[in-house]
Amino acid sequence: MPLFLQNILILILAAWMAWDNGSGVQLIGQWPVAVGFVMGLITGDFHNAMIIAGTLQLMSLGIAAFGGASIPEYGVATIVSIFLAARTGTNVGESIAVGLPVGMLTLQLDVLVKYFNTFTAHWEQKLLHEKKFKQMEMAYLLSVLIWMLKYVIPIGIVVAFGAPVIKSITKVIPEWFTLGLQVAGNMLPVLGVALLLHYMPAKKYLTFLIAGFVFAAYLQLPILAVALLGGGAAYWVYQTEVKKLNAPTTAGAVAQGDDYDE
Repeated sequence: MPLFLQNILILILAAWMAWDNGSGVQLIGQWPVAVGFVMGLITGDFHNAMIIAGTLQLMSLGIAAFGGASIPEYGVATIVSIFLAARTGTNVGESIAVGLPVGMLTLQLDVLVKYFNTFTAHWEQKLLHEKKFKQMEMAYLLSVLIWMLKYVIPIGIVVAFGAPVIKSITKVIPEWFTLGLQVAGNMLPVLGVALLLHYMPAKKYLTFLIAGFVFAAYLQLPILAVALLGGGAAYWVYQTEVKKLNAPTTAGAVAQGDDYDE
Protein backbone atom coordinates (compact mmCIF):
# COMPACT_ATOMS: atom_id res chain seq x y z
CA MET A 1 0.00 0.00 0.00
CA PRO A 2 1.42 3.46 -0.90
CA LEU A 3 2.66 5.46 2.08
CA PHE A 4 0.42 8.40 1.17
CA LEU A 5 -2.66 6.18 1.36
CA GLN A 6 -1.41 4.69 4.63
CA ASN A 7 -1.10 8.18 6.11
CA ILE A 8 -4.66 9.05 5.13
CA LEU A 9 -6.01 5.81 6.62
CA ILE A 10 -4.08 6.39 9.85
CA LEU A 11 -5.60 9.87 10.21
CA ILE A 12 -9.05 8.42 9.49
CA LEU A 13 -8.46 5.81 12.19
CA ALA A 14 -7.50 8.57 14.63
CA ALA A 15 -10.71 10.46 13.83
CA TRP A 16 -12.76 7.27 14.03
CA MET A 17 -11.58 6.61 17.60
CA ALA A 18 -13.30 9.84 18.65
CA TRP A 19 -16.43 9.21 16.60
CA ASP A 20 -16.64 5.61 17.78
CA ASN A 21 -16.64 6.70 21.43
CA GLY A 22 -18.73 9.83 20.99
CA SER A 23 -21.50 8.31 18.88
CA GLY A 24 -22.03 5.21 21.00
CA VAL A 25 -21.19 2.79 18.16
CA GLN A 26 -18.15 1.31 19.92
CA LEU A 27 -16.71 -0.94 17.23
CA ILE A 28 -13.08 -0.56 18.29
CA GLY A 29 -13.17 2.18 20.92
CA GLN A 30 -9.70 3.17 22.10
CA TRP A 31 -8.61 -0.32 23.15
CA PRO A 32 -4.99 -0.82 22.04
CA VAL A 33 -5.61 -4.39 20.80
CA ALA A 34 -8.47 -3.24 18.55
CA VAL A 35 -6.64 -0.15 17.32
CA GLY A 36 -3.46 -2.20 16.83
CA PHE A 37 -5.34 -4.76 14.74
CA VAL A 38 -6.45 -2.03 12.32
CA MET A 39 -2.98 -0.45 12.30
CA GLY A 40 -1.48 -3.83 11.46
CA LEU A 41 -3.76 -4.08 8.44
CA ILE A 42 -2.86 -0.55 7.34
CA THR A 43 0.93 -0.77 7.75
CA GLY A 44 1.29 -4.42 6.75
CA ASP A 45 3.47 -5.06 9.82
CA PHE A 46 0.83 -7.12 11.60
CA HIS A 47 3.20 -9.10 13.83
CA ASN A 48 4.90 -6.11 15.49
CA ALA A 49 1.61 -4.20 15.54
CA MET A 50 -0.07 -6.83 17.71
CA ILE A 51 2.97 -7.15 20.00
CA ILE A 52 2.94 -3.38 20.58
CA ALA A 53 -0.85 -3.32 20.96
CA GLY A 54 -0.81 -6.21 23.43
CA THR A 55 1.90 -4.54 25.51
CA LEU A 56 0.01 -1.24 25.65
CA GLN A 57 -3.22 -3.10 26.43
CA LEU A 58 -1.55 -4.60 29.49
CA MET A 59 -0.34 -1.15 30.52
CA SER A 60 -3.87 0.23 30.34
CA LEU A 61 -5.50 -2.50 32.44
CA GLY A 62 -7.04 -1.15 35.62
CA ILE A 63 -7.02 2.43 34.34
CA ALA A 64 -10.35 4.06 33.52
CA ALA A 65 -11.65 7.62 33.11
CA PHE A 66 -14.24 7.81 35.86
CA GLY A 67 -16.46 10.89 35.69
CA GLY A 68 -14.55 13.73 34.09
CA ALA A 69 -11.11 12.36 34.88
CA SER A 70 -8.47 12.36 32.15
CA ILE A 71 -6.21 9.36 31.58
CA PRO A 72 -3.32 8.68 29.16
CA GLU A 73 -4.53 8.13 25.60
CA TYR A 74 -3.37 4.57 24.98
CA GLY A 75 -5.13 4.47 21.61
CA VAL A 76 -2.97 7.37 20.42
CA ALA A 77 0.13 5.72 21.91
CA THR A 78 -0.71 2.54 19.99
CA ILE A 79 -1.03 4.31 16.65
CA VAL A 80 2.17 6.31 17.12
CA SER A 81 4.20 3.32 18.35
CA ILE A 82 3.11 1.06 15.48
CA PHE A 83 3.65 3.86 12.95
CA LEU A 84 7.22 4.40 14.15
CA ALA A 85 8.00 0.68 14.25
CA ALA A 86 6.73 0.20 10.69
CA ARG A 87 8.35 3.31 9.20
CA THR A 88 11.68 3.51 11.03
CA GLY A 89 12.36 -0.14 11.87
CA THR A 90 12.89 0.60 15.57
CA ASN A 91 12.25 -2.28 17.96
CA VAL A 92 9.11 -2.69 20.02
CA GLY A 93 10.59 -1.25 23.23
CA GLU A 94 11.88 1.92 21.59
CA SER A 95 8.67 2.44 19.62
CA ILE A 96 6.55 2.20 22.77
CA ALA A 97 8.99 4.46 24.64
CA VAL A 98 8.33 7.16 22.02
CA GLY A 99 4.62 6.49 21.48
CA LEU A 100 3.65 6.43 25.17
CA PRO A 101 4.78 10.03 25.88
CA VAL A 102 2.68 11.17 22.92
CA GLY A 103 -0.30 9.49 24.56
CA MET A 104 0.58 11.26 27.81
CA LEU A 105 0.80 14.64 26.08
CA THR A 106 -2.57 14.04 24.43
CA LEU A 107 -3.97 13.88 27.96
CA GLN A 108 -3.33 17.64 28.17
CA LEU A 109 -5.35 18.16 24.99
CA ASP A 110 -8.13 16.14 26.64
CA VAL A 111 -8.45 18.78 29.36
CA LEU A 112 -8.55 21.57 26.77
CA VAL A 113 -11.15 19.79 24.65
CA LYS A 114 -13.37 19.25 27.67
CA TYR A 115 -13.39 22.99 28.27
CA PHE A 116 -14.63 23.55 24.71
CA ASN A 117 -17.21 20.79 24.98
CA THR A 118 -18.58 22.28 28.20
CA PHE A 119 -19.65 25.21 26.06
CA THR A 120 -21.25 22.96 23.43
CA ALA A 121 -23.05 20.97 26.16
CA HIS A 122 -24.70 24.13 27.51
CA TRP A 123 -25.50 25.18 23.96
CA GLU A 124 -27.16 21.82 23.28
CA GLN A 125 -29.18 22.13 26.50
CA LYS A 126 -30.38 25.60 25.46
CA LEU A 127 -31.44 24.31 22.03
CA LEU A 128 -33.22 21.39 23.68
CA HIS A 129 -35.29 23.70 25.83
CA GLU A 130 -36.12 25.71 22.72
CA LYS A 131 -37.10 22.46 20.95
CA LYS A 132 -34.65 23.14 18.15
CA PHE A 133 -33.70 19.51 17.75
CA LYS A 134 -31.94 19.78 14.38
CA GLN A 135 -29.69 22.55 15.67
CA MET A 136 -29.09 20.54 18.84
CA GLU A 137 -27.93 17.58 16.75
CA MET A 138 -25.54 19.82 14.79
CA ALA A 139 -24.13 21.19 18.06
CA TYR A 140 -23.56 17.63 19.23
CA LEU A 141 -21.75 16.76 16.00
CA LEU A 142 -19.60 19.85 16.50
CA SER A 143 -18.57 18.55 19.93
CA VAL A 144 -17.57 15.21 18.39
CA LEU A 145 -15.59 17.05 15.69
CA ILE A 146 -13.71 18.97 18.38
CA TRP A 147 -13.06 15.66 20.14
CA MET A 148 -11.64 14.25 16.90
CA LEU A 149 -9.04 17.02 16.78
CA LYS A 150 -7.62 15.77 20.07
CA TYR A 151 -6.45 12.63 18.27
CA VAL A 152 -5.93 13.92 14.75
CA ILE A 153 -3.61 16.80 15.69
CA PRO A 154 -0.87 14.84 17.55
CA ILE A 155 -1.05 11.86 15.20
CA GLY A 156 -1.06 14.18 12.17
CA ILE A 157 2.14 15.84 13.43
CA VAL A 158 3.81 12.45 13.90
CA VAL A 159 2.67 11.24 10.47
CA ALA A 160 3.88 14.43 8.78
CA PHE A 161 7.20 14.92 10.56
CA GLY A 162 7.72 12.06 13.00
CA ALA A 163 9.32 9.23 11.05
CA PRO A 164 12.41 11.03 9.65
CA VAL A 165 12.94 12.99 12.86
CA ILE A 166 12.59 9.96 15.12
CA LYS A 167 14.87 7.92 12.87
CA SER A 168 17.57 10.58 13.19
CA ILE A 169 17.12 10.78 16.96
CA THR A 170 17.33 7.02 17.47
CA LYS A 171 20.69 6.95 15.68
CA VAL A 172 22.29 9.30 18.21
CA ILE A 173 20.62 7.92 21.36
CA PRO A 174 23.20 5.91 23.39
CA GLU A 175 22.63 2.18 23.73
CA TRP A 176 22.41 2.30 27.55
CA PHE A 177 19.49 4.73 27.28
CA THR A 178 17.50 2.63 24.80
CA LEU A 179 18.17 -0.46 26.94
CA GLY A 180 16.73 1.39 29.93
CA LEU A 181 13.65 2.32 27.92
CA GLN A 182 13.14 -1.31 26.96
CA VAL A 183 13.43 -2.42 30.59
CA ALA A 184 10.92 0.24 31.66
CA GLY A 185 8.60 -0.79 28.84
CA ASN A 186 8.74 -4.40 30.01
CA MET A 187 7.88 -3.38 33.57
CA LEU A 188 4.84 -1.25 32.70
CA PRO A 189 2.60 -4.18 31.62
CA VAL A 190 3.23 -5.80 35.01
CA LEU A 191 2.14 -2.56 36.66
CA GLY A 192 -1.06 -2.61 34.58
CA VAL A 193 -1.85 -6.17 35.66
CA ALA A 194 -1.14 -5.26 39.30
CA LEU A 195 -3.56 -2.31 39.10
CA LEU A 196 -6.22 -4.57 37.63
CA LEU A 197 -5.76 -7.20 40.34
CA HIS A 198 -6.07 -4.48 42.97
CA TYR A 199 -9.67 -3.80 41.91
CA MET A 200 -10.61 -7.45 41.36
CA PRO A 201 -11.68 -9.98 44.05
CA ALA A 202 -8.27 -11.64 43.75
CA LYS A 203 -8.24 -13.06 47.27
CA LYS A 204 -11.50 -14.90 46.77
CA TYR A 205 -10.36 -16.47 43.50
CA LEU A 206 -6.67 -16.90 44.34
CA THR A 207 -6.85 -20.60 43.40
CA PHE A 208 -7.76 -19.73 39.82
CA LEU A 209 -4.96 -17.13 39.61
CA ILE A 210 -2.39 -19.67 40.75
CA ALA A 211 -3.74 -22.29 38.32
CA GLY A 212 -3.60 -19.83 35.44
CA PHE A 213 -0.01 -18.92 36.29
CA VAL A 214 1.02 -22.57 36.39
CA PHE A 215 -0.66 -23.28 33.04
CA ALA A 216 1.04 -20.31 31.35
CA ALA A 217 4.48 -20.27 33.03
CA TYR A 218 5.23 -23.94 33.71
CA LEU A 219 3.05 -25.91 31.30
CA GLN A 220 3.57 -23.19 28.65
CA LEU A 221 0.03 -23.38 27.31
CA PRO A 222 -0.78 -20.73 24.68
CA ILE A 223 -2.75 -17.67 25.77
CA LEU A 224 -5.88 -18.85 23.95
CA ALA A 225 -5.85 -22.15 25.85
CA VAL A 226 -5.45 -20.39 29.21
CA ALA A 227 -8.23 -17.94 28.26
CA LEU A 228 -10.56 -20.82 27.38
CA LEU A 229 -9.82 -22.51 30.71
CA GLY A 230 -10.49 -19.19 32.45
CA GLY A 231 -13.75 -18.81 30.56
CA GLY A 232 -14.81 -22.29 31.64
CA ALA A 233 -13.93 -21.52 35.27
CA ALA A 234 -15.87 -18.24 35.09
CA TYR A 235 -18.92 -20.05 33.72
CA TRP A 236 -18.72 -22.62 36.53
CA VAL A 237 -18.53 -19.84 39.16
CA TYR A 238 -21.47 -18.08 37.50
CA GLN A 239 -23.61 -21.24 37.57
CA THR A 240 -22.68 -21.84 41.21
CA GLU A 241 -23.71 -18.32 42.21
CA VAL A 242 -26.99 -18.64 40.30
CA LYS A 243 -27.80 -21.85 42.20
CA LYS A 244 -27.07 -20.07 45.48
CA LEU A 245 -29.44 -17.26 44.58
CA ASN A 246 -32.20 -19.66 43.54
CA ALA A 247 -31.81 -21.88 46.59
CA PRO A 248 -34.52 -21.35 49.27
CA THR A 249 -33.16 -19.36 52.20
CA THR A 250 -33.49 -20.83 55.67
CA ALA A 251 -34.44 -18.86 58.75
CA GLY A 252 -31.48 -17.10 60.28
CA ALA A 253 -29.30 -17.56 57.21
CA VAL A 254 -26.63 -14.95 56.76
CA ALA A 255 -26.73 -13.07 53.44
CA GLN A 256 -23.63 -13.58 51.36
CA GLY A 257 -21.77 -10.55 50.04
CA ASP A 258 -20.76 -10.02 46.45
CA ASP A 259 -17.32 -10.32 44.89
CA TYR A 260 -16.47 -6.67 45.59
CA ASP A 261 -16.93 -6.70 49.37
CA GLU A 262 -13.20 -7.10 49.71
